[in-house]
Amino acid sequence: MDVRFAYQANCWGLLGGNAVGVTSIGQLTYVTFGDMSRAIADIGAAGYQGVELFDGNVLDYPGGPSALKAALSGAGVSLVGVYSGANFIFADALAEELGRIARVADAAAALSAEHLVVGGGAKRLEGVQPGDYERLAGGLEKVVAIAKARGLKAHYHPHLSTMVEGPTEVDRIFGLTSIEFCPDTAHLAAAGGDVAAMVRKHRSRISYVHLKGLRRKPFAFTPLDEGDLDNAPVIKALVDTNYRGWILVELDAWPDPRGGAERSLAFLKSTIAGA
Repeated sequence: MDVRFAYQANCWGLLGGNAVGVTSIGQLTYVTFGDMSRAIADIGAAGYQGVELFDGNVLDYPGGPSALKAALSGAGVSLVGVYSGANFIFADALAEELGRIARVADAAAALSAEHLVVGGGAKRLEGVQPGDYERLAGGLEKVVAIAKARGLKAHYHPHLSTMVEGPTEVDRIFGLTSIEFCPDTAHLAAAGGDVAAMVRKHRSRISYVHLKGLRRKPFAFTPLDEGDLDNAPVIKALVDTNYRGWILVELDAWPDPRGGAERSLAFLKSTIAGA
């Protein structure tokens, strides 16, 4: 199995967004409020080969792109992907959202990243309305074009609290768009999905993966070696279908970020070896 391992840096600080985005949609990025240079160094020291960052942390990295390149080089890791998102269903806002995603894609490409991952598809206060899935799909197709023009591969990441959470919604949206499917095991499981079965079903659309542990009560994300979600069948599904490329581990919050990263990597390597 020809795979490499990466880790999301969002565990090294509080998760949030750019407050300017409340009144300026084009500035609405995800942000981890923490020391990303430390996160990158810890991820490399934990044994990972790559890192994924939120869009806001890439666009507003202290010292700019040269400082981010230096941090990556010093840690011996590459920037694998950048995570962004949008509502996608509001016509008047879409151009601003896509303009921001294009800036993110420019920055990612300049740093030699491979993957552009987006979440989103807003749930309206009154619920999903007729045409919303088609509007989401249309926006995702534009993301595909943005990524392709910059040598990136675009992925859609189903997420709790959006229009696409569980198996039914996943089937529906990927029947309407050509974007690749980035499964997040914890989000899909929390929404009622058999994640291993979903990976096997949609394997032809999967070229980037987010693995995450899950505790249902009280709800929390965990390292891969604990919690209520067994990621081993998902890993076996990837092995069985000859998955190649990056496997990214994500843990949104944990009191010992580096320790959680190390535990997850040990679980991942031992599970692949035994699959």
